[in-house]
Amino acid sequence: MTSHIDITTIQQVMDSKTSVTAHMRNELYSKSKFKKPQIHTNNAQQTEYSTDNPLNREPPLKKLISSFLTPPDISYDRNHGPIPHLSAESHTVRVDGLVSHPLTLSIQQLRTEFPQHEVTCALECAGNRRHTMRTMLKEVQGIDWGDAAVMNCAWKGPRVRDVLRRAGVSDRVLDPDPDISLGLGLHVAFSCYQVPCQDDGWFGSSVPLERCWDVENDAVLALEMNGSTLSPNHGYPVRVVLPGIAGARWVKWLDHITVQDHETSNFYQQHDYKILPPEAVDAVSAEPFWAVTPAMCDMPINSVVAVPDDHETVRLLGSGELEVVLGAMES
Repeated sequence: MTSHIDITTIQQVMDSKTSVTAHMRNELYSKSKFKKPQIHTNNAQQTEYSTDNPLNREPPLKKLISSFLTPPDISYDRNHGPIPHLSAESHTVRVDGLVSHPLTLSIQQLRTEFPQHEVTCALECAGNRRHTMRTMLKEVQGIDWGDAAVMNCAWKGPRVRDVLRRAGVSDRVLDPDPDISLGLGLHVAFSCYQVPCQDDGWFGSSVPLERCWDVENDAVLALEMNGSTLSPNHGYPVRVVLPGIAGARWVKWLDHITVQDHETSNFYQQHDYKILPPEAVDAVSAEPFWAVTPAMCDMPINSVVAVPDDHETVRLLGSGELEVVLGAMES
């Protein structure tokens, strides 16, 4: 294998129209994991990778299922641009929009001034298992993900609800009585302006306010993953965690939360991560559908045979039995 393949990502392999087998994915992951990326300095902050070469990788499926909680060193990565190395001492999150008390919170405040809530849930890329769709159903655009663009972790930090309360949002906004409710149709937009992306100058997502307000939805601003501080590639110092919702909405390196009466205008909410109708077969035919197709939000139940692996030769045990391991997620 050439040195170019050693440092490439799954996206680059797909762009060169190379078939990405399970073996190649595993090799790409293991090599990218141990190769130290070039670090750039931009606006006095360090970044890894770039908009031309973002870090996108998934682990071998057998490694993924070997642990209930996914260790950081075998987790998948999905990025649309560079990975910033931020300082928790200076980083802040601004909360504004349709709130009565706009505020700016430091990481220290998020950690010490709010109850810390932990939730164990799966983060799944919206394009997980795209290779199966591409090979068994129809050709689609996007990274040729296998079955392992998912990770199950324990996330800890303040609830989004508590932060919104501090900014002046109250239970009244979602009262079932329409004469009282002020929040029907409101959205919570999450943004990161730290680095540019491939298709926009910033990354953003939004979800209906009620998805953040109901305590049973467990929406948190995660400061920790599996009992440790977040790593830069997973959003250090703070990221959004929205259980049951597509990973594209879990904004990393969060610096802005806005309560508003419309979805975010960001490219990745309006012109990506949508399930278009069958007649949208290319960029031209897809254009009329972007504005009228809802953004992906809820992730469906998904399962895959993890053992034996694709193309693996299997042998019956002495008992005549064959070990089969299923991986399943319910969002």
